[in-house]
Amino acid sequence: MALTIRPYEEGIRPYGEGIRPHGEGDAQAVAELYNRHRDNPNPVAGGIDAAQLARELAERETATFLLALDDGRLVGTFGLFHHTGRRSARAGELIADMFFVHPAHRGGMVTGRLFTEAVEWMMRSGCLVLRLTVNPANTVAFRLYRRVGCVSVGRAVPGEDGNVELYNYIPLVLRSVFADLGEQATAALGSLTSFASVTASRDDELRSDVRLVDGIRTVDYCLALGAFRLDATVDVDRGTVREARLTEPDGTVRALRIAQPPYRVRTPRGVPPYRFTEGPLTCEVDGEDGTVSVLAAGHHGPVFVSTWPSCRADRPAGWREGEPRAITLEPVEGGVRVTERDGDATVTGTFTLQGSSLLQEFTRTGSATGRVFQTVGLRQGAFTDTEGRTHPIGLGVGVRDASEIVAASEVPAAGSILTWQGSAVRVSLPADGRLRLVHSTLLERGLEPGADGVSRMRTEIGTGPVPPERTPTATSTGRKSATPGTGALRRLEVEPAAGGVTVWQEGATKVLRSPYPRVRSYGYHPRWSAGLWATRENSRHDRSAGLGWGVPAPGAWEAKHPLGLYAPHTGLGWEIATTDDGVRVDVHAPDTDRENVLWLTPHTEPKAAVAIESAGERRELAAADLRQIWARRASVRLTDGRWLHLAPAAATPSPYDELVLRATPSGLLLGGVSAERESAWLLSVHDTPLPARTPTT
Repeated sequence: MALTIRPYEEGIRPYGEGIRPHGEGDAQAVAELYNRHRDNPNPVAGGIDAAQLARELAERETATFLLALDDGRLVGTFGLFHHTGRRSARAGELIADMFFVHPAHRGGMVTGRLFTEAVEWMMRSGCLVLRLTVNPANTVAFRLYRRVGCVSVGRAVPGEDGNVELYNYIPLVLRSVFADLGEQATAALGSLTSFASVTASRDDELRSDVRLVDGIRTVDYCLALGAFRLDATVDVDRGTVREARLTEPDGTVRALRIAQPPYRVRTPRGVPPYRFTEGPLTCEVDGEDGTVSVLAAGHHGPVFVSTWPSCRADRPAGWREGEPRAITLEPVEGGVRVTERDGDATVTGTFTLQGSSLLQEFTRTGSATGRVFQTVGLRQGAFTDTEGRTHPIGLGVGVRDASEIVAASEVPAAGSILTWQGSAVRVSLPADGRLRLVHSTLLERGLEPGADGVSRMRTEIGTGPVPPERTPTATSTGRKSATPGTGALRRLEVEPAAGGVTVWQEGATKVLRSPYPRVRSYGYHPRWSAGLWATRENSRHDRSAGLGWGVPAPGAWEAKHPLGLYAPHTGLGWEIATTDDGVRVDVHAPDTDRENVLWLTPHTEPKAAVAIESAGERRELAAADLRQIWARRASVRLTDGRWLHLAPAAATPSPYDELVLRATPSGLLLGGVSAERESAWLLSVHDTPLPARTPTT
């Protein structure tokens, strides 16, 4: 094996009998590597081509993109970026992504060489903090990152994207104390070949590594430099080393002088959001990063979110986050004017509500680039594309999901209208200028100045009365299941050690899938054990994370009910009551700003059929065609052909109680999501799928 690490190259080189761009050759090889393996780090529905890969590297403001070659064959990649579409790095940070190693080379030297080369590149460049995301269910990758010094400083469980974000501050620590290490310790540092031998090992538990010191969020590092030991404390919000000390081989300890990094991290100023209202719409502009959110009566969370176009081309906001900016907010008639200045560059945005429209107007000086991401917050309903085709709203349904590689997104036909229709809200906007569909509710837009130098974007947001909740007619659908007391055809087993229900059978029908007493990964859940359980999650419309994946908080469950559990460490509890038709699960949650979710893994085939009711419309789908979709009611086909129905149990349920359905390589994951302290869900098994609702007579 002749392993070499080199950067992705631009320019030209001989290729076959002619010449073609070297960058195109590299891009083609990377695209083929990713498309060949389903577990690649940046999946895109339908794969990507060389042009899309090359464009993605350009749009991410790539710092470096490393290729690992074994005897000239591409076997691994590692990229360092200023932003990824989802997220944007602060000053001094770089985001690691597209870290992929061919399956045949995992567990060897390729992974370590790529990571070490990337960190050494950071040391030379002056960007000293590495950020990355990892699927915690990929335990090999997660343990590797922990072994090389990556720490958790934010949410320690996966969000809607499925990943946990980790940080590595070792380059910052070493650069900050390098001048005062002394000759022998410096020599020991220079002899190191892998970061895995430098840092004290950390466990692979999903928890924060932050320690509060005098009200400051810090993380601690203990680094071994040969016979020397370096202890350091990092202020994670300011991106600086607070203190460091070196222990000599003879046990002598001395404090080290700390050099400040060659940049300044901007921290939040505590500016509150600016709000203004027009009729049923309320517009909220973030006082820190300029993000615009529109809320509508009758809808849980924003119906529309638009990020801020940065003064700097390498600092655009991602749709998941934007860094704090030096912006000012000035009230104007019907709205607010926001201005950002960075040297000679200026961006001014004026946001107003005009009837049922949000008007965004931008003027710029300096850089001619401008990029925003816009998210439609409707979860249920239908999306109509520019060709008039209608699809249920959802990731992976109807529109190619390119959220990992934005450059692979779809370009709708100019001059047409995109429409999202929910039960009480309608969002529409014209497909004009630089607009791309990343997935069915996420758009990337470029600012196109008109003849007067102003870039304008108008979004129509219509609202109407929420239709009354209708109940099915009294006719029965499917065979009723007997209760344990009338024939013992139902079998339910609750295991406190698993945190939920491990067995549910209706006669010979297996309703749930569970590995208990073993623990496995399921989707992005690294410790799946029960087939039905409850958790507290971030809000379903949380911009930075979204709804999680059912990873329970650490702590034991107690059996407070024959068919129910209680978690003293969180105050969350649930219990099951049997009915003639199925089971009712009541969830009791503490009064916080989080949401309670009843999760279940039904006993289905990987390509199971699904029937949903979304915004009053019944639709039938295949699990293979979706990644995530929301519904009011749903049914999924079990392996024996029968159907599991799910719905809120209340006759008039809260409008904020919804079902989420996710298709994963492990199988379907379903969740009943509620923003209320008390919620109840009805689960039942029938011979037929979810019927269409009809008004009561």
